[in-house]
Amino acid sequence: MSISMRPSQALRLWQQVMLSQVRDGEPDLTMRQTAILLTIYLDPPPHTVRGLAARLNVTKPVITRALDTMGALKLVSRHRDELDKRNVLIRRTVEGALFVERFGDGIVARAHELPI
Repeated sequence: MSISMRPSQALRLWQQVMLSQVRDGEPDLTMRQTAILLTIYLDPPPHTVRGLAARLNVTKPVITRALDTMGALKLVSRHRDELDKRNVLIRRTVEGALFVERFGDGIVARAHELPI
């Protein structure tokens, strides 16, 4: 499905989504953390620190710091790869899946409120 909107509408939608997140008391994620979280939940696993760093074109410490925050919020979990102990696998959690689902629902709801 394709939609057409002007840049000002797209920015208004993004603003309304962000305001909704803040008002609803959802975890306050940075843009980078949100991009990492959505990559973990929308792209098929497995996800590793190394793989996420390459995908987002950032360093591994950047991914690690973001995962520290998201792990504390129980949005993701980390586990050593049993086949290759050098790798850390990032796994989805129930709390994270519910957060991403609410985020998507919020985007749809705010989009319906946009003036035509």
